[in-house]
Amino acid sequence: MTFPTFPERPTFVTHLECSLTGTRYEADRVHGLSNAGRPLLVRYDLDGVRQALTKAALRDRPRDLWRWRELLPVRRSENVVSLGEQETPIFDLPATAKRLGATQLLVKDEGRLPTGSFKARGLVMAISMAKELGIRTIAMPTNGNAGAAAAAYATRAGMESVIFCPDDTPEINVREIAAQGARVYRVNGLIDQCGAIVGEGAKVNGWFDLSTLKEPYRIEGKKTMGLELAEQLGWELPDAIFYPTGGGTGLIGMWKAFDELEALGFIGSKRPKMFAVQAAGCAPMVRAFEAGERHAERWDNAHTIASGIRVPKAVGDFLILDAVRASGGKAIAVEDDAIAEAVVRVGREDGVLLCPEGGATLAAYAKALAAGDVGADDRALLFNCATGLKYPLADHSGVIDLNAPIDYAAL
Repeated sequence: MTFPTFPERPTFVTHLECSLTGTRYEADRVHGLSNAGRPLLVRYDLDGVRQALTKAALRDRPRDLWRWRELLPVRRSENVVSLGEQETPIFDLPATAKRLGATQLLVKDEGRLPTGSFKARGLVMAISMAKELGIRTIAMPTNGNAGAAAAAYATRAGMESVIFCPDDTPEINVREIAAQGARVYRVNGLIDQCGAIVGEGAKVNGWFDLSTLKEPYRIEGKKTMGLELAEQLGWELPDAIFYPTGGGTGLIGMWKAFDELEALGFIGSKRPKMFAVQAAGCAPMVRAFEAGERHAERWDNAHTIASGIRVPKAVGDFLILDAVRASGGKAIAVEDDAIAEAVVRVGREDGVLLCPEGGATLAAYAKALAAGDVGADDRALLFNCATGLKYPLADHSGVIDLNAPIDYAAL
Protein backbone atom coordinates (compact mmCIF):
# COMPACT_ATOMS: atom_id res chain seq x y z
CA MET A 1 0.00 0.00 0.00
CA THR A 2 1.27 3.49 -0.83
CA PHE A 3 1.17 5.68 2.25
CA PRO A 4 -0.83 8.88 1.63
CA THR A 5 1.38 11.96 1.48
CA PHE A 6 0.73 15.61 0.76
CA PRO A 7 2.66 18.89 0.97
CA GLU A 8 3.68 19.85 4.48
CA ARG A 9 1.72 23.07 4.86
CA PRO A 10 -1.16 24.17 7.05
CA THR A 11 -4.54 22.85 5.95
CA PHE A 12 -7.36 25.22 5.17
CA VAL A 13 -9.01 24.68 8.55
CA THR A 14 -9.84 28.03 10.12
CA HIS A 15 -11.79 27.12 13.26
CA LEU A 16 -14.44 24.89 14.80
CA GLU A 17 -18.03 25.97 15.26
CA CYS A 18 -20.85 24.89 17.54
CA SER A 19 -23.53 23.35 15.34
CA LEU A 20 -26.30 24.82 17.49
CA THR A 21 -25.10 28.29 18.52
CA GLY A 22 -22.43 29.13 15.92
CA THR A 23 -19.88 29.88 18.65
CA ARG A 24 -16.30 29.65 17.33
CA TYR A 25 -13.67 27.38 18.88
CA GLU A 26 -9.95 27.37 18.20
CA ALA A 27 -8.58 24.69 15.90
CA ASP A 28 -5.58 22.51 16.84
CA ARG A 29 -6.89 21.91 20.34
CA VAL A 30 -8.54 18.84 21.86
CA HIS A 31 -12.30 19.35 21.85
CA GLY A 32 -15.31 17.22 22.64
CA LEU A 33 -18.79 18.72 22.48
CA SER A 34 -19.31 22.47 22.50
CA ASN A 35 -20.18 24.31 25.70
CA ALA A 36 -23.80 23.96 24.60
CA GLY A 37 -23.38 20.18 24.61
CA ARG A 38 -23.67 19.90 20.83
CA PRO A 39 -21.38 18.67 18.04
CA LEU A 40 -18.59 20.89 16.74
CA LEU A 41 -18.19 21.35 12.99
CA VAL A 42 -14.88 21.96 11.23
CA ARG A 43 -14.82 25.11 9.09
CA TYR A 44 -12.45 25.80 6.20
CA ASP A 45 -11.15 28.74 4.20
CA LEU A 46 -13.18 27.73 1.15
CA ASP A 47 -11.90 30.68 -0.89
CA GLY A 48 -8.41 29.33 -0.31
CA VAL A 49 -9.49 25.81 -1.20
CA ARG A 50 -11.04 27.11 -4.43
CA GLN A 51 -7.67 28.50 -5.46
CA ALA A 52 -5.80 25.29 -4.56
CA LEU A 53 -8.13 22.52 -5.71
CA THR A 54 -9.49 21.89 -9.19
CA LYS A 55 -11.43 19.05 -10.78
CA ALA A 56 -8.42 18.40 -13.04
CA ALA A 57 -6.10 18.09 -10.01
CA LEU A 58 -8.47 15.57 -8.46
CA ARG A 59 -8.46 13.43 -11.60
CA ASP A 60 -4.69 13.03 -11.33
CA ARG A 61 -4.71 11.81 -7.74
CA PRO A 62 -5.03 8.24 -6.37
CA ARG A 63 -8.66 7.12 -6.00
CA ASP A 64 -8.69 7.18 -2.22
CA LEU A 65 -10.19 9.15 0.64
CA TRP A 66 -7.08 11.30 1.06
CA ARG A 67 -7.37 12.80 -2.42
CA TRP A 68 -9.73 15.33 -0.75
CA ARG A 69 -6.97 16.59 1.57
CA GLU A 70 -7.79 20.31 1.12
CA LEU A 71 -11.20 19.61 2.68
CA LEU A 72 -9.84 17.42 5.49
CA PRO A 73 -8.45 18.47 8.87
CA VAL A 74 -5.16 16.51 9.17
CA ARG A 75 -2.27 18.96 8.79
CA ARG A 76 0.75 16.65 8.46
CA SER A 77 0.96 13.45 6.45
CA GLU A 78 2.89 11.59 9.14
CA ASN A 79 -0.24 11.74 11.28
CA VAL A 80 -2.39 9.99 8.67
CA VAL A 81 -3.25 6.54 10.05
CA SER A 82 -4.19 4.68 6.90
CA LEU A 83 -5.20 1.11 6.09
CA GLY A 84 -5.92 1.89 2.43
CA GLU A 85 -9.22 3.79 2.25
CA GLN A 86 -10.04 3.40 -1.42
CA GLU A 87 -12.97 4.95 -3.26
CA THR A 88 -16.00 2.67 -3.08
CA PRO A 89 -17.98 1.73 -6.21
CA ILE A 90 -21.42 2.82 -7.30
CA PHE A 91 -23.33 0.32 -9.42
CA ASP A 92 -26.91 -0.35 -10.40
CA LEU A 93 -29.43 -2.96 -9.29
CA PRO A 94 -31.21 -3.60 -12.59
CA ALA A 95 -33.32 -6.61 -11.62
CA THR A 96 -34.46 -4.97 -8.38
CA ALA A 97 -35.29 -1.73 -10.18
CA LYS A 98 -37.34 -3.61 -12.78
CA ARG A 99 -39.25 -5.53 -10.12
CA LEU A 100 -40.13 -2.28 -8.34
CA GLY A 101 -41.07 -0.49 -11.55
CA ALA A 102 -38.17 1.96 -11.47
CA THR A 103 -35.95 3.05 -14.34
CA GLN A 104 -32.72 2.84 -12.35
CA LEU A 105 -31.56 2.15 -8.81
CA LEU A 106 -28.00 2.70 -7.61
CA VAL A 107 -26.09 1.45 -4.58
CA LYS A 108 -22.82 2.68 -3.13
CA ASP A 109 -21.06 -0.30 -1.59
CA GLU A 110 -19.17 0.84 1.49
CA GLY A 111 -18.34 -2.74 2.46
CA ARG A 112 -15.19 -2.44 0.31
CA LEU A 113 -13.48 -0.20 2.89
CA PRO A 114 -10.98 -1.38 5.55
CA THR A 115 -12.68 -3.37 8.33
CA GLY A 116 -15.59 -3.92 5.91
CA SER A 117 -17.77 -0.89 6.63
CA PHE A 118 -18.23 2.83 6.14
CA LYS A 119 -17.22 3.34 9.76
CA ALA A 120 -13.64 3.30 8.46
CA ARG A 121 -14.20 6.75 6.93
CA GLY A 122 -15.09 8.44 10.19
CA LEU A 123 -12.68 6.54 12.40
CA VAL A 124 -9.62 6.98 10.19
CA MET A 125 -10.12 10.74 10.46
CA ALA A 126 -10.90 10.74 14.17
CA ILE A 127 -7.89 8.56 15.00
CA SER A 128 -5.57 10.51 12.70
CA MET A 129 -6.58 13.74 14.43
CA ALA A 130 -6.27 12.10 17.84
CA LYS A 131 -2.70 11.20 16.90
CA GLU A 132 -2.04 14.75 15.70
CA LEU A 133 -3.37 16.14 18.98
CA GLY A 134 -1.35 13.75 21.17
CA ILE A 135 -4.16 11.54 22.48
CA ARG A 136 -2.96 8.14 23.70
CA THR A 137 -6.12 6.24 24.73
CA ILE A 138 -9.57 6.36 23.13
CA ALA A 139 -12.83 4.82 24.29
CA MET A 140 -16.20 4.49 22.60
CA PRO A 141 -19.50 2.61 22.55
CA THR A 142 -20.42 0.62 19.45
CA ASN A 143 -23.04 -1.59 17.87
CA GLY A 144 -20.19 -3.38 16.11
CA ASN A 145 -18.64 -1.91 12.99
CA ALA A 146 -17.51 1.39 14.47
CA GLY A 147 -15.72 -0.45 17.25
CA ALA A 148 -13.92 -2.65 14.74
CA ALA A 149 -12.73 0.38 12.78
CA ALA A 150 -11.69 2.24 15.93
CA ALA A 151 -9.73 -0.75 17.19
CA ALA A 152 -7.92 -1.24 13.89
CA TYR A 153 -6.91 2.39 13.44
CA ALA A 154 -6.01 2.92 17.09
CA THR A 155 -3.75 -0.11 17.03
CA ARG A 156 -2.21 1.14 13.78
CA ALA A 157 -1.53 4.48 15.50
CA GLY A 158 -0.02 2.87 18.60
CA MET A 159 -2.93 3.94 20.80
CA GLU A 160 -4.92 2.04 23.39
CA SER A 161 -8.60 1.50 22.66
CA VAL A 162 -11.39 0.52 25.03
CA ILE A 163 -14.68 -0.48 23.41
CA PHE A 164 -18.09 -1.20 24.97
CA CYS A 165 -20.89 -2.91 23.04
CA PRO A 166 -24.38 -4.23 23.78
CA ASP A 167 -24.21 -7.93 24.65
CA ASP A 168 -26.25 -8.88 21.57
CA THR A 169 -23.83 -7.20 19.16
CA PRO A 170 -23.08 -9.55 16.23
CA GLU A 171 -20.45 -12.03 17.43
CA ILE A 172 -18.13 -11.42 14.48
CA ASN A 173 -17.96 -7.74 15.42
CA VAL A 174 -17.10 -8.41 19.06
CA ARG A 175 -14.37 -10.84 18.08
CA GLU A 176 -12.86 -8.65 15.37
CA ILE A 177 -12.67 -5.71 17.80
CA ALA A 178 -10.60 -7.82 20.18
CA ALA A 179 -8.57 -9.36 17.36
CA GLN A 180 -7.54 -5.87 16.23
CA GLY A 181 -6.11 -4.92 19.59
CA ALA A 182 -8.87 -3.32 21.68
CA ARG A 183 -10.11 -4.15 25.15
CA VAL A 184 -13.75 -4.94 24.42
CA TYR A 185 -16.55 -5.36 26.96
CA ARG A 186 -20.10 -6.69 26.47
CA VAL A 187 -22.76 -4.68 28.31
CA ASN A 188 -26.30 -5.81 29.11
CA GLY A 189 -27.78 -2.62 27.70
CA LEU A 190 -28.09 -0.48 24.58
CA ILE A 191 -25.47 1.69 22.87
CA ASP A 192 -26.40 4.88 24.72
CA GLN A 193 -25.96 3.03 28.01
CA CYS A 194 -22.54 1.87 26.79
CA GLY A 195 -21.88 5.52 26.01
CA ALA A 196 -22.66 6.47 29.60
CA ILE A 197 -19.97 4.03 30.75
CA VAL A 198 -17.51 5.65 28.35
CA GLY A 199 -18.39 9.10 29.70
CA GLU A 200 -17.78 8.08 33.31
CA GLY A 201 -14.67 6.10 32.43
CA ALA A 202 -13.26 9.09 30.61
CA LYS A 203 -13.54 11.14 33.81
CA VAL A 204 -11.94 8.45 35.96
CA ASN A 205 -9.29 7.05 33.59
CA GLY A 206 -8.55 9.95 31.28
CA TRP A 207 -9.75 8.23 28.11
CA PHE A 208 -10.69 10.42 25.16
CA ASP A 209 -14.38 9.91 24.37
CA LEU A 210 -14.66 9.00 20.68
CA SER A 211 -18.44 8.53 20.76
CA THR A 212 -20.43 9.50 17.67
CA LEU A 213 -20.40 13.30 17.19
CA LYS A 214 -18.78 13.88 20.58
CA GLU A 215 -15.59 14.90 18.78
CA PRO A 216 -15.42 16.98 15.58
CA TYR A 217 -13.62 14.78 13.10
CA ARG A 218 -15.71 11.69 12.37
CA ILE A 219 -18.04 13.96 10.41
CA GLU A 220 -15.10 15.06 8.27
CA GLY A 221 -14.25 11.47 7.40
CA LYS A 222 -17.85 10.54 6.71
CA LYS A 223 -18.44 13.59 4.51
CA THR A 224 -16.06 12.05 1.97
CA MET A 225 -19.01 9.85 0.95
CA GLY A 226 -20.69 12.98 -0.39
CA LEU A 227 -17.54 14.35 -2.01
CA GLU A 228 -16.88 10.99 -3.63
CA LEU A 229 -20.34 10.29 -4.99
CA ALA A 230 -20.57 13.79 -6.48
CA GLU A 231 -17.44 13.21 -8.55
CA GLN A 232 -18.41 9.63 -9.45
CA LEU A 233 -21.76 10.83 -10.82
CA GLY A 234 -20.18 13.54 -12.98
CA TRP A 235 -20.81 16.36 -10.48
CA GLU A 236 -24.56 15.82 -10.76
CA LEU A 237 -26.03 14.75 -7.43
CA PRO A 238 -28.69 12.02 -7.39
CA ASP A 239 -32.34 12.87 -6.95
CA ALA A 240 -32.58 10.95 -3.67
CA ILE A 241 -30.22 9.36 -1.14
CA PHE A 242 -31.42 6.65 1.25
CA TYR A 243 -29.12 6.49 4.26
CA PRO A 244 -29.28 4.08 7.24
CA THR A 245 -29.49 6.44 10.18
CA GLY A 246 -28.46 5.69 13.74
CA GLY A 247 -26.18 8.45 14.97
CA GLY A 248 -26.50 10.02 11.52
CA THR A 249 -22.88 11.14 11.13
CA GLY A 250 -22.78 10.26 7.44
CA LEU A 251 -26.02 12.03 6.56
CA ILE A 252 -24.84 15.15 8.40
CA GLY A 253 -21.41 14.87 6.78
CA MET A 254 -22.77 14.50 3.24
CA TRP A 255 -25.03 17.53 3.68
CA LYS A 256 -21.95 19.51 4.80
CA ALA A 257 -19.94 18.15 1.85
CA PHE A 258 -22.55 19.32 -0.66
CA ASP A 259 -22.44 22.87 0.74
CA GLU A 260 -18.64 22.88 0.54
CA LEU A 261 -18.66 21.59 -3.04
CA GLU A 262 -21.12 24.29 -4.05
CA ALA A 263 -18.91 26.94 -2.45
CA LEU A 264 -16.02 25.64 -4.57
CA GLY A 265 -18.12 25.84 -7.72
CA PHE A 266 -17.95 22.07 -8.27
CA ILE A 267 -21.73 21.58 -8.10
CA GLY A 268 -24.79 23.78 -8.25
CA SER A 269 -27.55 24.36 -5.71
CA LYS A 270 -29.47 21.17 -6.47
CA ARG A 271 -29.63 18.78 -3.53
CA PRO A 272 -30.88 15.20 -3.25
CA LYS A 273 -33.88 14.41 -1.14
CA MET A 274 -32.27 12.93 1.96
CA PHE A 275 -34.12 9.95 3.41
CA ALA A 276 -33.11 9.03 6.97
CA VAL A 277 -33.85 5.31 7.18
CA GLN A 278 -34.59 3.73 10.55
CA ALA A 279 -36.00 0.45 11.81
CA ALA A 280 -39.56 0.41 13.12
CA GLY A 281 -38.23 -0.95 16.41
CA CYS A 282 -35.92 2.06 16.88
CA ALA A 283 -37.17 5.14 15.07
CA PRO A 284 -36.63 8.28 17.15
CA MET A 285 -35.90 10.43 14.07
CA VAL A 286 -39.06 9.25 12.32
CA ARG A 287 -41.18 10.04 15.35
CA ALA A 288 -39.66 13.51 15.68
CA PHE A 289 -39.93 14.17 11.94
CA GLU A 290 -43.60 13.23 11.83
CA ALA A 291 -44.31 15.33 14.94
CA GLY A 292 -42.55 18.37 13.48
CA GLU A 293 -39.99 18.38 16.26
CA ARG A 294 -36.36 19.47 15.85
CA HIS A 295 -35.05 17.21 18.62
CA ALA A 296 -35.82 13.52 19.14
CA GLU A 297 -36.71 11.93 22.46
CA ARG A 298 -35.02 8.67 23.46
CA TRP A 299 -36.63 5.56 21.98
CA ASP A 300 -37.41 3.04 24.71
CA ASN A 301 -37.03 -0.74 24.25
CA ALA A 302 -35.12 -0.34 21.00
CA HIS A 303 -34.85 -3.51 18.93
CA THR A 304 -34.08 -4.45 15.33
CA ILE A 305 -32.07 -6.97 13.34
CA ALA A 306 -30.19 -4.00 11.84
CA SER A 307 -28.02 -3.42 14.89
CA GLY A 308 -26.07 -0.58 13.28
CA ILE A 309 -29.13 1.68 13.34
CA ARG A 310 -30.27 0.69 16.81
CA VAL A 311 -29.43 4.05 18.39
CA PRO A 312 -32.13 5.17 20.84
CA LYS A 313 -30.90 8.77 21.07
CA ALA A 314 -28.52 10.74 18.84
CA VAL A 315 -26.64 13.84 19.96
CA GLY A 316 -26.87 15.23 16.41
CA ASP A 317 -30.63 14.71 16.10
CA PHE A 318 -31.37 18.30 15.05
CA LEU A 319 -28.67 18.22 12.36
CA ILE A 320 -30.20 15.07 10.85
CA LEU A 321 -33.72 16.48 10.92
CA ASP A 322 -32.62 19.88 9.58
CA ALA A 323 -30.93 18.24 6.58
CA VAL A 324 -33.87 15.93 5.86
CA ARG A 325 -36.36 18.79 5.95
CA ALA A 326 -34.20 21.24 3.97
CA SER A 327 -33.79 18.62 1.25
CA GLY A 328 -37.49 17.84 0.93
CA GLY A 329 -36.82 14.29 2.09
CA LYS A 330 -38.30 12.23 4.89
CA ALA A 331 -37.47 10.02 7.84
CA ILE A 332 -38.79 6.53 7.09
CA ALA A 333 -39.17 3.48 9.34
CA VAL A 334 -39.21 -0.07 7.98
CA GLU A 335 -40.11 -3.34 9.66
CA ASP A 336 -37.53 -6.05 10.30
CA ASP A 337 -39.40 -8.46 8.02
CA ALA A 338 -39.05 -5.98 5.15
CA ILE A 339 -35.34 -5.56 5.92
CA ALA A 340 -34.73 -9.30 5.86
CA GLU A 341 -36.74 -9.76 2.67
CA ALA A 342 -34.82 -6.96 0.95
CA VAL A 343 -31.47 -8.57 1.79
CA VAL A 344 -32.58 -11.95 0.44
CA ARG A 345 -34.20 -10.64 -2.73
CA VAL A 346 -31.40 -8.32 -3.87
CA GLY A 347 -28.89 -11.13 -3.33
CA ARG A 348 -30.90 -13.55 -5.47
CA GLU A 349 -31.93 -11.01 -8.09
CA ASP A 350 -28.83 -8.84 -8.50
CA GLY A 351 -26.05 -10.86 -6.85
CA VAL A 352 -25.37 -8.19 -4.23
CA LEU A 353 -25.01 -9.17 -0.56
CA LEU A 354 -26.37 -6.30 1.50
CA CYS A 355 -25.90 -5.91 5.23
CA PRO A 356 -29.16 -5.53 7.23
CA GLU A 357 -28.75 -1.74 7.35
CA GLY A 358 -28.31 -1.71 3.57
CA GLY A 359 -31.41 -3.86 3.31
CA ALA A 360 -33.25 -1.23 5.32
CA THR A 361 -32.45 1.41 2.68
CA LEU A 362 -33.86 -0.82 -0.06
CA ALA A 363 -37.02 -1.48 1.96
CA ALA A 364 -37.35 2.27 2.56
CA TYR A 365 -36.86 3.02 -1.14
CA ALA A 366 -39.63 0.59 -2.07
CA LYS A 367 -41.88 2.24 0.50
CA ALA A 368 -41.06 5.75 -0.74
CA LEU A 369 -41.59 4.72 -4.37
CA ALA A 370 -45.00 3.25 -3.59
CA ALA A 371 -45.99 6.41 -1.69
CA GLY A 372 -44.85 8.73 -4.47
CA ASP A 373 -42.10 10.31 -2.36
CA VAL A 374 -39.69 9.44 -5.19
CA GLY A 375 -40.55 8.91 -8.82
CA ALA A 376 -39.91 5.85 -10.94
CA ASP A 377 -37.52 7.86 -13.14
CA ASP A 378 -35.68 9.53 -10.26
CA ARG A 379 -32.04 8.56 -9.83
CA ALA A 380 -31.97 7.16 -6.28
CA LEU A 381 -28.85 6.04 -4.43
CA LEU A 382 -28.84 3.52 -1.57
CA PHE A 383 -26.01 3.08 0.90
CA ASN A 384 -24.86 -0.44 1.71
CA CYS A 385 -22.84 0.48 4.75
CA ALA A 386 -21.01 -2.82 5.39
CA THR A 387 -20.22 -6.14 3.82
CA GLY A 388 -23.02 -8.64 4.26
CA LEU A 389 -20.40 -11.26 5.11
CA LYS A 390 -20.27 -9.93 8.67
CA TYR A 391 -23.81 -11.09 9.42
CA PRO A 392 -25.42 -14.52 9.89
CA LEU A 393 -26.70 -16.02 6.64
CA ALA A 394 -29.44 -18.62 6.31
CA ASP A 395 -28.30 -22.05 5.13
CA HIS A 396 -30.07 -22.93 1.88
CA SER A 397 -27.61 -25.60 0.78
CA GLY A 398 -28.57 -29.09 -0.26
CA VAL A 399 -26.79 -32.33 0.67
CA ILE A 400 -25.17 -35.02 -1.50
CA ASP A 401 -24.50 -38.44 0.01
CA LEU A 402 -21.54 -40.11 -1.74
CA ASN A 403 -22.68 -43.46 -0.30
CA ALA A 404 -25.83 -43.41 -2.44
CA PRO A 405 -26.52 -42.96 -6.17
CA ILE A 406 -26.58 -39.30 -7.25
CA ASP A 407 -29.74 -38.21 -9.05
CA TYR A 408 -28.14 -35.67 -11.43
CA ALA A 409 -31.46 -34.81 -13.04
CA ALA A 410 -32.66 -33.48 -9.69
CA LEU A 411 -29.64 -31.23 -9.15
